This record gives sequence, C-alpha cells and structure tokens, in this order.
Amino acid sequence: MLEFIQLLKQRYQAVLLQLDKKNPLFLDYQQCVEQLLYAEAFIRKGQLISAYPKLPLQIAVIGPTQVGKSSVVNLLLNNDLAGVSPLAGYTVHPHGYYQGLSAADQQAIQHYFTGFTAISESSLSAAHYDRFSLTANPAGSKLLPQGLCWDTPDFDSIDAADYREGVIRTIALADVIVVVVSKEKYADQSVWEVLQTIAGFQQPTLICLNKLSPGSEAEVIKSLEQKWRQHRNEALPEIIPMLFHKPGGTPVWPAASAKALLKLAGKVAHAKQPRYQQQWLQQYWQQWLQPVYAEHQAQQRWQQLVDSAIKQAGLDYRRDYLDHPHHYETFQKAVLSMLNLLEIPGIAKAVSQARRTITWPLRQLMSLGKDSGKPPLSQEQTVLRQIGGHVMIHLADKLLEIHETTQAPSAWWQETTVLLRQHKQTILGQYDALVFDYQQHFEQDVEAAATRLYHKLQEQPLVLNSLRATRISTDVLVMLLAIQAGGIGVHDLLLTPMMLSITSYLAESAIGSYMDRVAADLKRHQFNTVHNGLFDSHLKQALYRLPQLSLSNNSFNIPESLCRQAEKSLNEKKHGLRLL
Repeated sequence: MLEFIQLLKQRYQAVLLQLDKKNPLFLDYQQCVEQLLYAEAFIRKGQLISAYPKLPLQIAVIGPTQVGKSSVVNLLLNNDLAGVSPLAGYTVHPHGYYQGLSAADQQAIQHYFTGFTAISESSLSAAHYDRFSLTANPAGSKLLPQGLCWDTPDFDSIDAADYREGVIRTIALADVIVVVVSKEKYADQSVWEVLQTIAGFQQPTLICLNKLSPGSEAEVIKSLEQKWRQHRNEALPEIIPMLFHKPGGTPVWPAASAKALLKLAGKVAHAKQPRYQQQWLQQYWQQWLQPVYAEHQAQQRWQQLVDSAIKQAGLDYRRDYLDHPHHYETFQKAVLSMLNLLEIPGIAKAVSQARRTITWPLRQLMSLGKDSGKPPLSQEQTVLRQIGGHVMIHLADKLLEIHETTQAPSAWWQETTVLLRQHKQTILGQYDALVFDYQQHFEQDVEAAATRLYHKLQEQPLVLNSLRATRISTDVLVMLLAIQAGGIGVHDLLLTPMMLSITSYLAESAIGSYMDRVAADLKRHQFNTVHNGLFDSHLKQALYRLPQLSLSNNSFNIPESLCRQAEKSLNEKKHGLRLL
C-alpha cells in the first residue's frame, strides 16, 4: 500500500506542475497531495509500530506561526533547548528532544524518516529541509512522560510548503498531539484544516491557548469550543489557557493541568493503529482515485472505439474482398493450383516445358516497368491496406470529436490524439509487413484446398479426365488470351474465359457441392486468419496500448490492475490493513 500511495502522490505532483493555477482542479489536486503526504506518513507510522512495538511515546507540539510553540516545548521539557525567535518561520526542521532513548530507538526514528537525515541541531540549515535533529534532554520534567517531544515548524506561513513534509511526518508519528494556538490564530482556517485532516488518526489531543489577555479566557475558549465541534466529532479535548507574557517572558503551565499529558499517554492505543489506518484511507480513497478512475473510464471508452473500428474493419474486408464478385481471387488461386496437379502421367514434363516456352513473352511483358524488389500488390493487399488507413482516420475523427465535447479528462483525450498522430505510421508500417507475411503463409492453406479438390477429383475419373483434356487443349489458348488482353498479374489470368469455364464446369459436376464446401471453408478460414492475426493481434492491441505510450505528465497513467490490487488490499481485512 505504501508503494501505491507514493506512486499516487508522485503522479498528483507531476500533473499539478502542468496545471495552470487558475484551473479549478489546481486547488483540489493540491489538497490531495497534502492528504497523500499524511497517508504516506501514517502508513510509515503503522510499519514503525509493527517493527518496534516498544518504541517510546512520541509527543508532537504543532501549530501555526508565531503562537509560541517552541516556548511551550521548553516549558514542557523544563529546559531551554528549543530555539525561540520573534521572527515568523524561525523553526523549519523537526526537532526531537528525548529522555531515555536507546540507540535502537534512534535507529527506528531514522528509519521512519526515510529520505530525511538526522544531524545535530547546530548543523541544521534552512538550505536543506530534509533534515531533523534528535537532542537529549538532561533535565527531568514532571509534565512529560518519558519519550520524545517534537518541536515542529509551522504549517501556515508562505514558506511552509517547502518544509511541510517534515511537519506532516512528525504529526503522523505522534502518539499525542499538543496544539498550540493564540488568541489571534485559533480561528485560522489552516489550523482547522490540519485538525480535520488528522481527526482519523485518533491521537489523544491537548490544546494550549497561548498569549491570552487577562480576562479574555472565557470568551476565547467558548469560541474555540464551537470551532472544535464544527470540525471534529469526538469530545472536546482539555484546553490549557496561558496568559500573554512580554517578549522574553516564560509562559506558565497551570498547576491544575500538570498531569494532562501523562493522562493522555495512557489513552494511546497502538494496537488499534491498523484499524485507524484502514478507516482513514477509506475516507479519502474515492476522492484520491476519482481522476484516475476517470482515466480508466476514458481508456475503456477508447477501447470500445477501437473494438468498433476493428469490427467495421472485418465487415469491410468481407464486403470489399471476400464477398466482392470481382476482387475475390483466393479460391480461384486454389483452382489454378489444382490444375497444376492435373498433368497427364508420361507427358507432364513435355507439357511443362512447352508451357514455359510459350509463356516466355508474357513473362517478359509482365516484368517491364516493374521494380523486381517490389512485386505488385494483390487485390487483397490493396483492400487490407485501405482498411488499415480507414481505421486510423475513423479513430482520429472520433478522438477529435470527444476532445471537443468532453469535459474531463480532456487532457487524456488530447494526449491520446497526439499519440495517434505520432505513432500512426509506425503502426501501419508494422501492419503492412504483417499483411505481406500473412499472404506468404496463407499460400499453404490455398495449396491445401487445391489438394483437397484434387483428391476429390481422383474419386471421379470421368471429371478428372475431362479436365485433363480441357487443360491440354486450352493451355496455349490461355496464354494467347492473356497476351491479347494485356493482362498483367494473376488476377487477370484468373478471370480469363478458360478459368471461368473450368470453374463453371466443376460447379456443375459431381464434385460441385464438395467444391462449394471447400470454397466456404477456405473463405471462413481466411477471414478468421485476417481478423485474428491482423486486426485483433496487431491493430487492436497496438491501439489499446497507445495511451500507455505517453511520456508527458498531463495524465496519471496508473494501470487499472494496480488500483484494483491496492483497493483489494485496503478492504480485505475489516480489523486492519495488510501492507503490500
């Protein structure tokens, strides 16, 4: 699941870079990136708990800028370790202050912050945000349970976007959350957006209402309570009011709340982390995957368009070649091949030699003006090439129509239109080569049909001898007719009066019905071979894969199978989440 969430986040970030900030999707996608950062961190938290079940308690002090987070951290630590400054955005790295943290515990924290580097607090630099520090706190504290207390950067300043991942990682890691707000900041939208997002983490929470003016506590607390009920469903956490102190002054933790964090520590339930994790991911899953699913639907529609075009290609092939009275020549080739088997024993060699001598002028005429490396296209090749071109033109027109009339995902359709234009010649070039290979291999099936006819003729001696006699008497006539007609190519030979008369004779003979079956079988086999080998296996599959060839970042391009696998992993266990 972690790998899938990371992939989804990366695709959102890449698509977001391509979007105009005025695009209505920009803010939505930006919010999804933020949520996915939380999701990634929360899953890491689950892995950490699983691998290190005895990891010390983690307390994160969070809040907007200039509310006194670092001052509160020092108060909790009973030590001035966290840097304090009146300047906004002074803290830009997560700072962890610990008591009783072993080397193994520190290694576990480093593993959780994969992609970040742990260095000393004095070495941290604003030039590198992928850093964090771990510092021992030698002073004891009656306010904190043993473990780590994290001072975090703000999440609402202009520069917060640069270091927000460190903030999010720390918030997700926390077992207990201390929210620090001030009279000026408690109602800020950014505060409640964060609190609403992490509500599903089920972290015991404490609110420090800092920098209060004397006498304003009741009014501000009442307003804060209303805000909480608007954004969170669980019971209102304890609110600790702290009066304003002049710059440099130290806030005071109320004595009545001295054990507040110790009590919250007792509410931490690591065993429920898998369930919390599953429920939280399910809450946002449909929102995150909506644009991905829209692309899957577009892919399905594209495949339907391709299926329709391929179906029409089959109909066109049948109409323009197989069932065309003048173009279809395959069965006539089989008949011609059968005639070559009708040589009369004893004189076959002489007849063959005579035929080569007589047809030499015809063969010379046929070779004139032709490139020996490029034989002329047969009727079938011409039809098949035209069909391939028509498929591309039809799909290009459909893509343009959909792109102009569909709201979303318009970028996906636009990208597919570009891809079709870019790869059209490559696909058709491969298709033409396959057409040639198909015809070469299908000659074997034509010969097989001829052999079937010849074997059937052998069962009918009268018909066989009659055909042999007809062939001997018409061999010379055939060539003369072909020369006089100026016929070039097999197709013209097949339509000579001799071939037509022989075909008619066979149809009316005792093997007529058998010849019809052979012709029908050959035509059916030919259609299946072309449809499966050319239309389905090449054109259809190449066009199906076309959208996947995109190298741009305008689309998510996450396979549907991967989404199904992730969703199955998310939903397969009611009590928790199995990590991929």
